[in-house]
Amino acid sequence: MEDYRNLKMQMHDMEAGCSAMAWETQDGKHLWGRNFDHSRIAEGSQIIYLPEGTSYTMWRPELKSGEEDKTKYACLGTGFTGIWQAPVLYEGINEKGLAGGQLYYRGFARYESACKSGTRKLQPPFVVLHLLAQCGTVKEAVEMIEEKITLMDTKLLGTVPPLHWAFYDRMGEMAVLEPEENGVRIYRSTIGIMTNSPGYEWHRINLLNYAGLRDLDYEEADFGTEKMQQCFSGSGAQGLPGDFTSPSRFVRLAFLKKYAVKGRNEEDGVVYMFRLLQNVSFPLGAVRVTDQGHITEYDKEVTPYDYTVYTSVMCPESLRFYWNTYDDLQIRYVDLNHLIRKKEILLFPLENRGEFMCLS
Repeated sequence: MEDYRNLKMQMHDMEAGCSAMAWETQDGKHLWGRNFDHSRIAEGSQIIYLPEGTSYTMWRPELKSGEEDKTKYACLGTGFTGIWQAPVLYEGINEKGLAGGQLYYRGFARYESACKSGTRKLQPPFVVLHLLAQCGTVKEAVEMIEEKITLMDTKLLGTVPPLHWAFYDRMGEMAVLEPEENGVRIYRSTIGIMTNSPGYEWHRINLLNYAGLRDLDYEEADFGTEKMQQCFSGSGAQGLPGDFTSPSRFVRLAFLKKYAVKGRNEEDGVVYMFRLLQNVSFPLGAVRVTDQGHITEYDKEVTPYDYTVYTSVMCPESLRFYWNTYDDLQIRYVDLNHLIRKKEILLFPLENRGEFMCLS
């Protein structure tokens, strides 16, 4: 019963606000990363390695037997194993270089009540793992969603989290998948930015409201009879929204992706990308939530605020999974290449308290 209640809260913890982006380096490496923003993170959340041949759940209603599969490709990402030893991933990367994750889609996500003919049932919390486990490219992931599975409106321990997804591969394409009233709407070759509700198309059109933003300062302001010289930098981006809402974070990341200097190589690119994602992160205390949902003794370090619990970045070429946490800005990584021959599930701690380095 304790395991049941614990996993039930872990399902609620998937309902987190987040930001994600795709980027490149000057030498042609691809990067995909996200912020995980919430008031807590489920006890037991870790970096998980799942080898080829690992059994996992696709659909399982309320502790009954359901549908399962085995991983075709090894996967690495953030998540938890939960009850039944059924792994769930929030985001991750596989051995073929397909990367992606889930983000909160409150008020808009719609799922099916009946399974479409010729498809298999899949619950929303298991989408990330299933696509990473079975698909090697964005094209294959899209085909899986369109032709082979039905996203079911089936509760898992009392809840159906409202989610949408982004996936990215070595070709540099980021696709967005959004479950709506008439099925999953798929956006190919997007601008490489994703936040939360409303949907991607709304965010894309909303960028037209900020078409005048630029990186270059305005040299002077002309007021007819008087011309005034600028006395500060950044005037080209005046009007760039700075709050923590989903629309504002989308615009801010789109601006940064367009103008920010790309890293020369993967190492530079990863550091620069963490810096960009900091620009849409939630400082602890700045976003107080009105409804935290039901809290139990199993929730870990619950706060009255949403904050950026962790940030992760993945490289489809090197197969490295990088991350840091709110309490420790040190960037750590796990290299999937080093694990690919391992035949057992491996867990790596998400959180480690960093140390201050004294040089005097």
